[in-house]
Amino acid sequence: MLIVGERHLRTVLVEYAAHYNGRRPHRGRDLQPPWPDRPVADLSQERIKRQPVLGSLINEYERAA
Repeated sequence: MLIVGERHLRTVLVEYAAHYNGRRPHRGRDLQPPWPDRPVADLSQERIKRQPVLGSLINEYERAA
């Protein structure tokens, strides 16, 4: 990712911090995020939707509707 100014840098850092602090799994929590949106379910029988974060540098996954 190429940062093209202070405003862009701040936007990227805010989005990354939100993902890092609230959405990513943590080993100390048995790979559960600190604030899950909903209970974690067995996804072996589900369709999964990928949500790119930071221009696809990070990906989040959730059930597809």
